[in-house]
This record gives sequence, structure tokens and C-alpha cells, in this order.
Amino acid sequence: MKRRARHTNAPRAGAALLVVLALALAGCSNKATEGDGKDDAAGGVKTGEGVSDKTISLGVLTDMTGVYASLGKSVTQAQQLWADQTNKAGGICGRTIELTVRDHGYDPQKAVAAYTELEPDVLGFAQFIGSPFVAAVEKRIDGQDKGLVLPQAWSANLLGSPYVRVVGATYDIETINAIDYLLTQKRITKGDKIGHVYFEGDYGENALVGSEYAAEQAGLTVVEQKIKPTDNDMSAQVAALKKAGVKAIVISAGPRQAASLVGVAAAGGFNVPVVGNNSAFAPQLLATAAGPALMKDYYIASSTLPIGSDEAAPKKLATEYAAAYPDDGLDNGVVSGYTAATLYGELLKTACENKDLTREGIDKALLGLDAFSTGFGITHDFSDPAAPSTRQSVIMKPDSKVPGGLKVVQEAQVAEPAESFTFGG
Repeated sequence: MKRRARHTNAPRAGAALLVVLALALAGCSNKATEGDGKDDAAGGVKTGEGVSDKTISLGVLTDMTGVYASLGKSVTQAQQLWADQTNKAGGICGRTIELTVRDHGYDPQKAVAAYTELEPDVLGFAQFIGSPFVAAVEKRIDGQDKGLVLPQAWSANLLGSPYVRVVGATYDIETINAIDYLLTQKRITKGDKIGHVYFEGDYGENALVGSEYAAEQAGLTVVEQKIKPTDNDMSAQVAALKKAGVKAIVISAGPRQAASLVGVAAAGGFNVPVVGNNSAFAPQLLATAAGPALMKDYYIASSTLPIGSDEAAPKKLATEYAAAYPDDGLDNGVVSGYTAATLYGELLKTACENKDLTREGIDKALLGLDAFSTGFGITHDFSDPAAPSTRQSVIMKPDSKVPGGLKVVQEAQVAEPAESFTFGG
């Protein structure tokens, strides 16, 4: 049986957040249009916002001081690495790449304000962390701005826009694949209860759609525990799930919440496997008291190979990143950020060949890209805006001996329930 994913940006996402975002958007001036459609005299290339005869400007809206600070730093530095490498090789279409970075600290007002500030002066956005914030400006992007945004967010609620494009499996699909891994490993079976600890709002509630669908297909029961991004102690949630008798736990939250959950459960002798979405891990966790428990029975689903993989592309990127940022550690944000930046580069090259470096030219280039791969384990198809670029997930397990702290336990694949799952509604 197929089931349509429910939208979660409505009342469950939090009316207060939507009011704040609406107020932040109110009064936004019309976007600058100077330069729209002009031709570059030197090469006959049509250009618009963010493109001059010497530069291509891309926006980066990140989180370096909030709940995803470690991820945001890695993603941003990886994208700067790509820009530096591209410029050293001569740039694209005779132009250098410039990244304009703003740290919103995972604050809704700052995120929307930063988007409003940068939008008139950039071609598009190579990064935007926070699916609720992206969702808040999505109507404006679709109706007015039309600049390509590659979010570091994987909510299915972002599907359908030709300009906001998810790179990887959405949280619901990712969660289905993670639960299927536990089923195939015979860690859970029909009739079992599974817990799901999730952030209120877009991210967590979209992941919950996936766990509910997977449970329906496999004859499982989901025991919900909704939390806020500011909730860092998972003792109450662990106690409730232990009392309910769950046989496994899904966590759709941040690294801090994952470490607390796994650590508290282990300390209390509650030994069940835990699976998390791609945002629910940071290698720094392995140096904490929760480290041993994380390495014992915690798993992460993601749409890329880990940075510590022995495959050629991750090894090359790990070496280059370490050389550029010797004082910083490796994590999967490096792979995710570099993948998104490389995708933007591919589109810029195609648009240049088509002599159209406008936002419209970039959008057309993306719709024609149905087999994009950078060697990180998965090939992406961007020909359908209503679908994620893949339904596959790599399943990984923490390991302190591996650069980046994750090793592959199951290569990229899509579970049958994830294949049959439909979006929309």
C-alpha cells in the first residue's frame, strides 16, 4: 500500500515560528533587477544577478554558532575549498567564484534577514541550513526571486519547487531506510515497538512520517517523544521509552541530543539499537562520555559515503581539506558541503556552454541533470523537482579509529518500503 507524506509546515511546525518568519519577511523590498538579461560583450553570455564580467557570487547561509555549529563550519569551509580550487584552475566561464557567507546561528529572524540581504546580489545559494527557514522563504523564491537554493536540509516539504532542490534522500525516506536496516539485521521484528525522539518542526516531523510509514509496512508500533532544539538532556525521553518497552529508537535531532540519548540509555542498562538521521552525529561526540555507547550500537543514515571512506573521492577530499584547514577535524559536513558546491559548479559550466549565466539558465541546466555523481557513493537525478535526487541511503556506524568518526556498515541502497513511498498530499 502506498501512502502520501503529510505536510508538516502547518500547525505542528509551530505557529509562533511562522509568525516570526512572516514578520521578518514583511516589508522586504523588491529584488534588484539591474543587470537582468544583459549580455556580456566579451563572450556573448547572458548574465543577471550575482554575475559580472569578472565574478560569480553565490550566497552561503549557515549556522556556525547555533545547534548545528560544527556542521555549518565544515560545510562552509568545504565550499570555500571548492571555490578556491575552482579559481586556482581558472574559474568558470572566465570568472572567479565568490562566496558571501552569513551565520544565522539557527535563529529564524537572522536566517530570513540574511536571505533578504544577500538575495539581490547573488546568483543563488550554495548552502542554506535549516529547513524551517528555507520553507519560510520558499514562496518568495518560487514567485519572485527564482534563484537556485541548495539547502543543507532534507525535508520533503521542500520538494516541488524548481528552485529549492534537495540534494539527497529526504528525512522520511532516510528514516525508512534506517528502520529497514534494523529489520534486515533482525534487530527488530513484526509486533515490536520502536521509539522515535524528534525535533518539533519540519525536520523531526518529516522524519516521523517516515518512521510511521515504515512501521505500518512492517507491523511495528511507534512510540513518539517530541523535543525542542533547546532540550539537551534526554533522560525523561529514555525513561519513557524504556517503560514503553521499545526494542529500538530513532532519533531525528542534533548531535547533542543523540549523545545524551545514547549515553543515558547505556548508563541505565537500556541496551537497544539507535538509528539517526544524517544530522544527528558529530565526531566530537566520540570524545565524550557517550563515545563508547555510540560506537556500540548507534547507526546513521546518509546520502553520501563518509569522509573516512577508503574510496578515491572521499580520500582525496579528506587530504585536501586537511591541508586547507589543518586545525579542524573531519566530519560528514565536509562531504555534504563539497557535493553541493560541486553541483553548483557543474551547473555553472553547463549554463556557460549555453551562454546563459542567469538564474533561469542555472535552473534549466539543473533540470537537464539526471546523473550527477562526485564519487561519494550515490548518483543523483535532478530532472524532477517533485522528487528527491535519490532514495538511497548509506548506513554508517561511529568508529573513533576512522577519520571523521564513521564507517560504512551497509552500502548505498533503497529499501522496498522507501521505493514504494509517495510524496505529496
